[in-house]
Amino acid sequence: MTQKVAFIGLGNMGGGMAANLVKGGFEVRAFDLSPAAQAHAKEEGCRIAASAAEAVVGADYVVSMLPNGAIVESVYIGSDGTEALLNVIPKTALILDCSTIAPDSARRVGAAAEKAGIRFVDAPVSGGVAAAAAGTLAFMVGGVESSFEAAKTVLQPMGANIFRAGDVGAGQVAKICNNMLLAIHMTGTAEALQLGMDNGLDPSVLSNIMLKSSGCNWSLQKYNPVPGVMEGVPASKDYQGGFMVDLMLKDLGLAMEASLTSRSSIPMGAAARNLFNLHKHSAGEDQGKKDFSSIQKFYAGNKKSS
Repeated sequence: MTQKVAFIGLGNMGGGMAANLVKGGFEVRAFDLSPAAQAHAKEEGCRIAASAAEAVVGADYVVSMLPNGAIVESVYIGSDGTEALLNVIPKTALILDCSTIAPDSARRVGAAAEKAGIRFVDAPVSGGVAAAAAGTLAFMVGGVESSFEAAKTVLQPMGANIFRAGDVGAGQVAKICNNMLLAIHMTGTAEALQLGMDNGLDPSVLSNIMLKSSGCNWSLQKYNPVPGVMEGVPASKDYQGGFMVDLMLKDLGLAMEASLTSRSSIPMGAAARNLFNLHKHSAGEDQGKKDFSSIQKFYAGNKKSS
């Protein structure tokens, strides 16, 4: 019998993920507030539901990919007159929230799900829009071992790497740490490349040198921030697509919140957040919808204005 997945949230990431579940042989009933997102999901083989509550009827799995923790909590627990989705999700279902939210938000939803007798894992992702479309995401899962094993069935069509980070909320902690490091090495890569260019080096030559030297990192290997150096990346498409500056700022804000809770020292994470915030408001316009590798523009712009 074909297993049924309710998919809530069909944005840049969710749309590709839902499409890969269809390709994986699942019956996907999807919901999003955006008519355009619904239309795209329908083209990919999803059945479109009129509401989130309708989508979860008879579901074996419920996957959500939503913008922030407040929305996740509102959807599942309910608020301001909104009915809690936990009231209508089948008791036999497994919830996989793939949103990037604060660990405490994930734990609150997990506790409410446990009280309702429904299994829950937080499963934030890494890899970006291209990996979502290709089915090569990395999933960082928080939940009990039995729920993690059950979650693999629905995660495998969407991802190439699936990790159990710990209990509920641990997936979010892992995602926050990963994205903070991503922000740090992207800002460092852009800074080094700009220094080289300002001193007469070809960015392609410098990139190749660093790729074969101790400065090698993911940003250089997969996501070079200088236009024209690497094909297919946002930098070579006017920084369109990919992972928006606004989303990176959200994740760095979550890292700051987590550091306050644990009294951790994150000076480089704080510096990266400040740089991305300055970049967002630079060049006389909001850069928030640009890919985060557009931080290169911030360094280039400061050079020009100095």
